Amino acid sequence: MLVLEQTTKLIEECEQCVTRFWQMREEDRTPDFYQEVKPYADELHTLLTEWQQEANQWIHRHQPKYMHTQQIASAKEAMEQFVVQSFYKETSKKRFLDAIHSTSYTLKNFERLLKEVVQDAIEETND
Repeated sequence: MLVLEQTTKLIEECEQCVTRFWQMREEDRTPDFYQEVKPYADELHTLLTEWQQEANQWIHRHQPKYMHTQQIASAKEAMEQFVVQSFYKETSKKRFLDAIHSTSYTLKNFERLLKEVVQDAIEETND
């Protein structure tokens, strides 16, 4: 299922952002925006846009009780910001880590819902 793969990738990206954030502070350097930051952010933006479309379709189809398209939109928006922020040592640590924590929570919740539906489908097939 494409949306499940994309969600898992985004969860991993949250972890990579934290690692990059600490690494940039440790190296005490500023990245080249056009060589490092922009290409990375553009690639992630494409993934996030596709994920949002897939996730919204899934939500409309399955109507989960505790997941809404607004949460997907908020997660996408937050990720677009903190992925870029992860490259800069000047980024506010608390706000950055809070944004990642919140987005990770939403993504992991969504991933769990996706897996439940997949598991239910497998069980129905086996009945």
